[in-house]
Amino acid sequence: MKDWKNDMPTSLRGITNRARKDKNARFGNLYGLLNENNLRWCFHQLKKKAAAGVDRVTYREYEQDLENNLSRLVEHLKRKNYRAKLVRRKHIPKGGGKTRSLGIPVLEDKLLQLACAKILSAFYEEDFLESSWGYRKGRGPREASQVLENELHQGKYGWVVEADIKSFFDHIDHDWMIRMLEERVNDQAFLRLIRKWLKAGVLEETGEILHPATGTPQGGVISPVLANVYLHYALDLWFERGVKKRYAGGTTIMRYADDFVCAFEHKADAERFMEELPERLKKFNLEVAKEKTRSLPFGRFKETENETFEFLGFEYRWVRRRTGKMGVQRKTAPGKLRKSIGAFKEWIKGYRHNRIRVIMRAVNLKLRGYWNHYGVRGNFQRLSHLYHKVNQLLFKWLNRRSQKRSYTWEEYAKMCTRHNICTPRIVEKPLQPDLFRG
Repeated sequence: MKDWKNDMPTSLRGITNRARKDKNARFGNLYGLLNENNLRWCFHQLKKKAAAGVDRVTYREYEQDLENNLSRLVEHLKRKNYRAKLVRRKHIPKGGGKTRSLGIPVLEDKLLQLACAKILSAFYEEDFLESSWGYRKGRGPREASQVLENELHQGKYGWVVEADIKSFFDHIDHDWMIRMLEERVNDQAFLRLIRKWLKAGVLEETGEILHPATGTPQGGVISPVLANVYLHYALDLWFERGVKKRYAGGTTIMRYADDFVCAFEHKADAERFMEELPERLKKFNLEVAKEKTRSLPFGRFKETENETFEFLGFEYRWVRRRTGKMGVQRKTAPGKLRKSIGAFKEWIKGYRHNRIRVIMRAVNLKLRGYWNHYGVRGNFQRLSHLYHKVNQLLFKWLNRRSQKRSYTWEEYAKMCTRHNICTPRIVEKPLQPDLFRG
């Protein structure tokens, strides 16, 4: 089978090479890259089981007549009469009575958005700073947390500012977004296509149709790239070219999507940043989430003062190691641990009617995903705690499949062995020496 993901078109490789050599280059004729060959390449990278949009067209249905569908789509693009469809909005519970809105475009919009995201990434990946993580290949949350731990341990920092942007995806300013893209894009047809998605109407679950003046729906294929571009100009460059040069002591920042953590050598610099940040974000129609933003002491020589903070699902703290030396330690954040256990409880209650092999296969997938995210050095105790709770819940609810008890603990253990249930494991590897440095 052909490896569609790794078979990057020559046109995109050429763009990447030019962007690497010329940081001021502006790229034209990008709209022309939305041809049948590139769209076919992108189509095979779409999620086959993703939810359908308002037109209810699924991946499999579109695939049945793929060549004619692509030919018709390209013809619409050439005639400049392509119209973005309504985005179906779904509200996902995220705990605490709050929800996260998820936008679900129709399949053709997903396809075109993926193609445009690939084009944008071809040159913006050469622009993004080392402090930019999230929605980027090879820069997942576990790797980011490891890099942050290493930077805090190695650097001469005494204060940390953890920050969050309030409803970031809902407040992206469309005019600013286009102005930012124009720094690298010299193709108005391509930009008009992106603006169509930014302006696309949203179909709420109630049936109401909204036409938002700002924002881009979370769930849109192109949204992650646009988010990184927006914060590259609004935050990353400002910190790199302004904050680092103006502040007296050492500073560093790590941004993962719209969450970020900054570290400062001096308390005065941390306080100054807390004052300047809201004004900087306000310029781009953004606002700090005050309840999630704070400054706290966090340094090697502040053992009695140090506080803990959370980032990417991990709790960070300074601890005294067995050698007697101080070091930064990551563990699963207590709230995330409780949430994971609660989510598993709700899942097994509703899934226990399936066959045992189906249940255990799904349990294994969930545990592997958890170990892949939280399987870091120093976190084995909390991995084991989750594993113990999962086994307790499995034993309880599998024994409630009928009025008669199905398993003793000994029989349950044998069943887990038979289905090769994966036990807690540390998957983290040592950092590459040059991977990141503030």
